[in-house]
Amino acid sequence: MASLLATAVGFALMMLLVELLGLSAESATLAGAGLGAITNFSLGRAWVYRAAGARPPAEQVARYAAVSAASAGLNALGEHIVLAWAGAHYAIARVVVSAAVSVLWGYPMQRYVVFSAPAPAVAGDHEASA
Repeated sequence: MASLLATAVGFALMMLLVELLGLSAESATLAGAGLGAITNFSLGRAWVYRAAGARPPAEQVARYAAVSAASAGLNALGEHIVLAWAGAHYAIARVVVSAAVSVLWGYPMQRYVVFSAPAPAVAGDHEASA
């Protein structure tokens, strides 16, 4: 649900930027991805993964920023490929690409990298590394 809401927020911004301001679909996709990322992080941390105490907030933000930057790039690249090769309408291309990036990249990275709890220290690790 959080991903769908974040996607809707990003999609709405993209449509506004293309239709009202005349930006390219690729540029508008990056802007929409940024706003969607902020929405998704906030919902993911507080609601989806209940990860407010899993890691320090700054660490989660840094991890999320790296994952989101890659997601934005994958979305823009996917948008470009679908527009150039399939000739699809930019809005249809955005939905298809966004769904693929979300399922194949975003969800696994958020679950296992961004909002996961740190691995517990194993007894003897400190002595072995010293």
